[in-house]
This record gives sequence, structure tokens and C-alpha cells, in this order.
Amino acid sequence: MSATGTPGVSDPSNGPSEQEAEAGHDPAGAVTALRICPLCEATCGLSVTVSQGRITGARGDREDVFSQGFVCPKGATFGELDADPDRLTRPLVRDANGVLAEASWEEAFAAAADGLGAVLAGGNPDAVALYLGNPNVHTMAGALYPPLLLAALRTRNFYTASTLDQMPKHVSCGLLFGDPQAIPVPDVDRTDHLLILGANPVESNGSLATVPDFPGRLKRLRRRGGRLTVVDPRRTRTARLADRHLAVRPGSDAFLLMAMVQVLFDEDLVDAGPLAGHLSGVDEVRALAADFTPEAVEGACDVAADEIRSLAREVARAPSAAVYGRIGSSTVEFGTLTNWLVDVVNALTGNLDRAGGAMFPLSATARPPRTSGQGKGFELGRWRSRVSGHPEAKSELPAAALAEEITTPGEGQVRALITVAGNPVLSAPDGEGLEQALGRLEFMVSLDPYLNETTRHAHVVLPPARPSRTAHFDFAFNALPVRNQVRYTRAVVEPGDGEKTESEIMARLLLCLGGQPGAEPESVDAAVVERTLRKAAADPGSPVHGREPALLAAELTGRDGAERRLDMMLRLGPYGEGFGARPGGLSLEKVLAHPHGIDLGPLRSRLPEVLRTPSGTVELCPAPLAQDVARLREALRRRASPESLVMVGRRHLRSNNSWMHNVSSLRGGTNRCLLQVNPADADRLGLEDGALARVTGAGGEVTVPVEVTGAVRTGVVSLPHGWGHDRPGTRMRVAAADPGVNVNQLLDGTVLDPLSGTAVLNGFPVRVAAATGPGPGAAAGAGAGAAAGTAGDEEGARAAAVRAPGTPPEAGSTEAGST
Repeated sequence: MSATGTPGVSDPSNGPSEQEAEAGHDPAGAVTALRICPLCEATCGLSVTVSQGRITGARGDREDVFSQGFVCPKGATFGELDADPDRLTRPLVRDANGVLAEASWEEAFAAAADGLGAVLAGGNPDAVALYLGNPNVHTMAGALYPPLLLAALRTRNFYTASTLDQMPKHVSCGLLFGDPQAIPVPDVDRTDHLLILGANPVESNGSLATVPDFPGRLKRLRRRGGRLTVVDPRRTRTARLADRHLAVRPGSDAFLLMAMVQVLFDEDLVDAGPLAGHLSGVDEVRALAADFTPEAVEGACDVAADEIRSLAREVARAPSAAVYGRIGSSTVEFGTLTNWLVDVVNALTGNLDRAGGAMFPLSATARPPRTSGQGKGFELGRWRSRVSGHPEAKSELPAAALAEEITTPGEGQVRALITVAGNPVLSAPDGEGLEQALGRLEFMVSLDPYLNETTRHAHVVLPPARPSRTAHFDFAFNALPVRNQVRYTRAVVEPGDGEKTESEIMARLLLCLGGQPGAEPESVDAAVVERTLRKAAADPGSPVHGREPALLAAELTGRDGAERRLDMMLRLGPYGEGFGARPGGLSLEKVLAHPHGIDLGPLRSRLPEVLRTPSGTVELCPAPLAQDVARLREALRRRASPESLVMVGRRHLRSNNSWMHNVSSLRGGTNRCLLQVNPADADRLGLEDGALARVTGAGGEVTVPVEVTGAVRTGVVSLPHGWGHDRPGTRMRVAAADPGVNVNQLLDGTVLDPLSGTAVLNGFPVRVAAATGPGPGAAAGAGAGAAAGTAGDEEGARAAAVRAPGTPPEAGSTEAGST
């Protein structure tokens, strides 16, 4: 949706800051201000209307250098999400009776220090686990402080939503390029052929590729004579724009890509061009792909051999091409192999690191590039999980293993948990099992604005200030854009009395771990600044080599510690002014002087500077991946019967995982929890549109309404991810009124991609039958809706006391989930 299609006002500014002079006013006292949208990876610029401390309107910022006025329905309802009355505004602390009740910040931090300290006093740091959820990367604080938390805890029990999503891409890039953060993105604006596998960017707005207005960019690709191919078992909105849509059998993308590689070699289509001097392992890849002919794999992926050959030829012969795969190609049995093969095809066709291909962005806060491509490389499995022996990847253990690490006694058993913006009860496999595990923890702290399906188990809940009251810089997504740029927006509304920013909360939590809960939060940032500048001053390649760190620190600007850290990173970054060494370069003051952002230009070739492999080359055939091909070859021999049903997820334009289902205006339309079934399968199974179906998997079963649609191919059913808001004790009334079912409850958490530890959330077998009456999912949902209906007004909801799940109520106490 363009800016002209959404309500808003003109003359946007950054509100109460250096840009205040630009702000527009109306007779009612409203002011317009700029804000970067934090609700998905597109990071669109917003122009918001602020009146009496509330956001009353939001539209796309037409002058934003990156998004140029585009905004999706999520951004347009930013004000409604920001003002959600169910958001917590005061900390909650569980008392001796098991009741969560509002407390002061000092009481909450003291409780966190006592609870975590008691567990750590046992001497085993692995007894405390840290879990980071998806929204963590959508905030400035989420990039700055979790690494410090992990270092302070010294625990190996580190879990994130990455092993439920993108970890296969990190692992494959780590093995190929020596750096798991060196992720190439499709140069959408200049490519001649875009091949998309397992992604639906028209509705997701892109993922592991920061692309405002992905729909518009795809249409411009078609208008300039380019070609779009989509490989997906569903006819998504993205697939409808495609020149070719291949309705592949879920989980078989690795077969398809390996066959394309075989065709490239067999038909002498391999041409790495200037990249050839940076590649090693090409002959080894040729040998691995030799027996994956199109004829050998066509039955497994249900794509004709001629189609596979045609696709390989088109990608190879296009003036430029980019292969892009996302969650549908990651959360599958061969997720890491698939992500590896995406870049193998890009490399063999000469489309890696060139305009119109897959390129490496350069963020304004990245480390300055070095000319050498040699480094230590990337190592998997430096330690393993205690119970099942899962290897770590990028210092993380599989999220699916968290429950067993809590419930299994022994040395290193997880006894306490810190969650930051995470809801693994809904996002990880077997949420019911994880819930039972959370109930056995000695202590749990959650930094989260909601009392949701996970945080309701916490002993302390620390809610950050609303997004409008928080500064925003996209550290993670500025490393993945299709065009280099830098933008920063300050809070458009000052935090109210008793509100604390996420940065301050995390800094205080760090001080709690250090036994100093009452120390100044900015002391944490000051220590980071001192340590970073000392290291930079000692580095001969740094622009501040030999200078005095204390004097450098005195030059930093910013209203708080987080801003001073940002200023330091911008100055030392690849475009930075280097504390005077590079006049005209970036600093916080310069970025603030450009409220609509600074365009840093199109993506450029960056090899070998991005490489950190021991050989200094793109190691196209790393040993762990070469060894895993044997598993792919075995799977080809034992492929499943085409008559069996497999489950895939789907993304809705008006949603992002589980954390936007409490916004009324984002509900309805396509954003509903329905089981999509192809008409032929519906006839065979006796399913009717709108009737209930019972879906059974290895981890359990759900009962859900059916949508009969040709949008999903035969043999495949689809349920969206992030639903199942039917637990008592939550405080999300809109979500609970229509809870849907948790598709991940169909999984028992035992099936993982072995290299990345990522749960197989797509392409797993299920049984589907007509339900004769309300099943467990439907019954639970009705109960949750009824409980939500007892909630009172906003103040009553805030003041509610919530009993621990499973704790019997005391006489006269408040029941969980009511007020």
C-alpha cells in the first residue's frame, strides 16, 4: 500500500528532537513526527501524527530515502498497537502465594537479582538459560545488550528463535564464507531473473533481505522485462505475480536445486566469471551432484525433469540472476543443504557478488572492511546439549531442546530462565511440553510488554516502554538491505512516569547479574564504550590508532548511553568520520540532521573482503555439507508416498508470528487460523469448507476450521504459525477472543535439521479427518474467549493479579485470566 492510500498528515519530522523545527502542527495541537516501523523486516519510514501523547495516525514517509512512502497494514496501524490497553506498563512480581501483581521497578529488579543470584550461587552458570525471541531484533536495545547478557551469564544454554527460522542460512554462510553473518541478499532492483524458493515476500515484506515495497519491486522487475520464478507448494500472492510457479512438494527444494547444479555442469553452463578466482571446491560439488539428475529427483519434488532443466538454463543464461530462499526452505529436513545450494547456484552462474545477483550489503555500523579474505572460519559443534547431544551452532542450542534441559535432572540442569521478547510456547514444537517444563523452573524473568503464553510462567515480568517512546535503529536489518542506507529516529513521545526503555531495563538486568542492582544503567554503556575505544586505539588499521580512549569518549554525543554507543559505532564504521580522521563521514549528529535518512548507494561487489575462511576463498564444498549430502541421497531412495499429507505454514500480511494478534484492526480478512486444503483432497477426506477438521501429528492434534482452496496444491495442507492463544492466565483479550490453534503442537520436537538444530516446522506428515464435534482446539479456544470476556477496563486490566498456571487459588483471590 502506498502512502497515498493511507491516512496521515504531511510535513513529517522527527518530532521532539533536532528535527523539531520541521514538525507540522494543527490547531488541535497535533504534531507530525518520523518513526521507523519496527513491525517487520522492511523497516519502512513512517510519518505519525501525535496528539496528547498518543499516536493518532500513521502513513508512509514519502521522503524516506529507502521506503519512499510505502507502508503495509501493520505500519498503518502502528498507533493502535502502540496504545494497546493490554500492554503491561508496570513490572509484575510473583508473591509467595503464586500471584503476579504490580510492583515498583526497584522491587522488580531486587526480585530478579535475588532469584537469579540464588540459582547462580550453585556455581554452575549453565543452570541459567537465555532465550531471545523474534521481536528482539526489531529493537535497538535488542542488538546492544543481549551479547552483554550472554557474556555476563557465561552459560552454554543459549536459545533463540533462529533455530525456529533462519539458522540454516547462518550455518551455510558460515561454512561458505567463514562468517555466519555474511548473508548475500538478492539485488532485486537490478536483477533480470529472480528465483524465489519457500518465500512469500509480497506478504512477509521480505526476510533476511530488507526490502521496503517488495511487491512494487517485483512488479518493476516484470515491467523492465525481467523474469520472476516462484517455487512454493502454495499459490501465494507472490506466486500470482510470477512468470512461472512451480508447486513443489514441501521439503524437496534441496532435490530441485541439486538437480539444477547437475544440469549446470552437465550442459557446460557453469560460468563463475570474475568470481572464479575466489572459488574453491567446484570439482567436489560437481561430483556430489552427478547422480541428482532431473529424472532422478522429479518424483521426489514433483517437478518435471524438463521444467528443472529449463529453469537451470534460464538462470544460467540470464544477463543477471539471483536465487533467494527463505523460511519454507529453512525449516525443513534439509534446511542447511537447501540454503547452501541457493548460493552454490548463485556462484556457479557468476551471480554471487555482482550487480543483479546476490550481493553483500555494508551497514553503517559494520566493522570497516579489510582487504584480506582469510580468517579462522566457522566451526560447528564446539559443545553439545546436555540431554540429547545436539551440537551448538553460532553459540546457540536448538530451541526444541529447551524443555528437556529444564526437566532432566543432573549437572547443568536449567533451573532458571531469562526470556527477552520471546513466546516459545507458541513458536517452538510441543508447546504443551514446554509449558510443563516452565512450571518446574525455580525462577524465570521475562522482558516483555505482554503477559502471553510464555511470560505468564515468569516470576518477574519487566515491560519496556511503548514503541513510540523508544528510539529506533535497525542494527540487524541495516546489515541486509537491498540498498545501503542509514536512518535513525528518536522517541516521538517521551516516556511517562514509571516507564523505562528497553535499554535501561536490560542494563539494569546486567547490573543485577553483577550484584549491583542499584547502580546507574549508563555505567554499562560507559564500560562498553571504554573497552571498544581502547581496542580501536590499539589497532593499527583503525582511524583512531594511537589516540587516547578517554578523549575519544568525550567527543561522543547522545542523550543516553545507547545513543553514545551508536555514535561511536557510526564514527568507527565504514562510512564514519573516524573521530575527525575522515571529515564528512557519518556520526550521530550527521544522521540526526537527515531525518529521512542518508542513501549510501547501491550494493557493490565486496569479495574477498567479506570472507573469513582459512583459505581466503568461497569454500563451495565445506566438509559438513558434503557429508550431509549422503543423507539427502538416502532420502531420495525412501521418498514418501505422494498420497500422504504434509503440513506447511503460511505468513499473513497483517501478522508477524504470534505478536500482533492482539490488534483488532489486524484481525480478520485473510489473517485467520484456517486449515487450507486443496479441493481434491477435501473431496477424498470428506472435508467441507467452514467445517471442522481434526489434524494429528507426532506431537498431538488440533481441531480447526477448513478452508477449501486451490491456493494449496494436492497432498499439502497449510496452517499459519503463531496462533493458539487459548491458555488461561494471559492478558491478551483480543487474541484470546479468537485464539486459533497452535500448529507447532503437532510436532514433538524430535525432528531437526542436524547441522543447524532448526526444528522441522514445514513439510512434516500429518493425518487429517473430518471432526464430528468440537475438538480440543475448538473447546480450548471457546474457553479462552469466555475468560477474556470477563476482563474489565484498562486500569482494571493493568492492576490485575495473576496466579501462577496450575496454582490452586486461595480463598477470595483473583482467578488467572480475569480481573
